[in-house]
Amino acid sequence: MTLEQLRAEVAQELTSNILPFWINRMTDPAGGYYGRRDGNGILVDGAEKGLILNARILWTFSQAYRILGKPEYLEAATRAKDYIADHFVDHEFGGAYWSVDSDGKPLDTKKQFYAIAFAVYGLAEYYRAAGGDALDLAISLYRSIEEHSFDSELNGYIEACTRDWGKIEDMRLSDKDENFAKTMNTHLHILEAYTGLYRVWKDEGLHSQLANLIRIFLDKIIQPDGHLGLFFDENWTLHGVMQSFGHDIETSWLLVEAAEVLCESGDPIDRLLYLECLGASRELAAAATEGLTSEGMTYEYDPASGYRKDDRDWWVQAEAVVGYLNRWQLAGDPADLERSLAEWDYIKRAIIAPDGEWYWGRRPDASVNLADDRAGFWKCPYHNGRMCMEIIHRLG
Repeated sequence: MTLEQLRAEVAQELTSNILPFWINRMTDPAGGYYGRRDGNGILVDGAEKGLILNARILWTFSQAYRILGKPEYLEAATRAKDYIADHFVDHEFGGAYWSVDSDGKPLDTKKQFYAIAFAVYGLAEYYRAAGGDALDLAISLYRSIEEHSFDSELNGYIEACTRDWGKIEDMRLSDKDENFAKTMNTHLHILEAYTGLYRVWKDEGLHSQLANLIRIFLDKIIQPDGHLGLFFDENWTLHGVMQSFGHDIETSWLLVEAAEVLCESGDPIDRLLYLECLGASRELAAAATEGLTSEGMTYEYDPASGYRKDDRDWWVQAEAVVGYLNRWQLAGDPADLERSLAEWDYIKRAIIAPDGEWYWGRRPDASVNLADDRAGFWKCPYHNGRMCMEIIHRLG
């Protein structure tokens, strides 16, 4: 496959499958977007609506409009933006709720900073694409993260608070996660959000915190073996040695992107940080390759216990396509381009659903995972949509 063919195929996938699915099958006439379609694509009546889902829809359609200019994409993005502002933003205590019910009333009112970061990410991209008042709300949510999540004594960002910013016992992002104060995952997506916000708002304090986040990854989160540490306590003590291959490869390119955007300041110190990120990116991508097979990238492995999850989840495959393409563009190793193209080939054969969107993934026995959603709280058009748009941009 040539790079021209790759670009044409992902552009077709984006505009003919992914984005139409969310417009045609997830738009809620009562406002915003439906909360869930199950693994068979069947709408689940009354499903709660998550901030993460709506913020990722906002980001995806905002970038799609910026890149492709189709008015229906701006309409979809504006629908998500307005729903977040009207139903998720907490106008009493600030920040944004974790979820609302199907009618848009607050349901789980905790403040999970991972989700708030995605709202910043989406709003910043909307402003980048269309202007308007989205930047003011993005800055307000950014400030709530800095005020209530940033640990000024030990550095880094804590996971969650109660609605009124008090301490919360269960800080887990999901029931699959460990209950620790600081995680790689939240730091990664705050990094991503601050990168997007700094593109459109060259604030000195934001510049400082974006540089600090990059430094946290380089000094604390990336481990000597090249993998990411996943769970940490307040003092940055690592708990467990689980390796998440999808996060390794995702971080390998998001870290470089953050450093590139930081360099827009013109500060030579930022340039040095960028060069350091290039080395870390190569190490992360190499570590992720331990999970790569001829039939997609596996999910995770715990070298301490020998536990391995060999599912091929959709988002891991999407990030692998971008991550190895990024590594090839930076270093020129043909093996990385082959890995990226092979991942796309696997997605076409095994992950794209013939009746719309992508399956959650494949089980270790190669059967389709229909137990998990086609669209829902965690299944959004973000990883696969972003993969397509990254390739369109990089190969344009």
